[in-house]
Amino acid sequence: MSEMREVGFDYSFNPNACESCEGRCCTGESGSIFATKSEFQNIAKHLDLSMDELKEKYLIKVNKRYSLSEIRYNESYDCIFYNRSNNGCNIYDVRPSQCRTFPFWDFFKTDPQELKDECPGVTFDKDKDA
Repeated sequence: MSEMREVGFDYSFNPNACESCEGRCCTGESGSIFATKSEFQNIAKHLDLSMDELKEKYLIKVNKRYSLSEIRYNESYDCIFYNRSNNGCNIYDVRPSQCRTFPFWDFFKTDPQELKDECPGVTFDKDKDA
């Protein structure tokens, strides 16, 4: 797969780097992974669960929204669907758009250093000239 680009971002992303990075975008600091109702329905269908079962087993309520839950692993918080044995996602084909759009998040426009630290697949345009 070749490098990906998104309009308005001053970096590109090489998805091939995911194979060696050990899921830094799926692990680390605690955070929320939000999804739409239809995305949660797709996840439930993929796992052959009812929505109530999905909520009970895999979601947490954050304020008035649902997020995928996390598992504590040493000093890290892993997404409930992150699989450490293969550094992959157990629901990859139906993962939420928040996951699909990584690393092209507006947040990283204001904090590019965090993205550099987190994702080895990112190359900033100014780094290409150096």
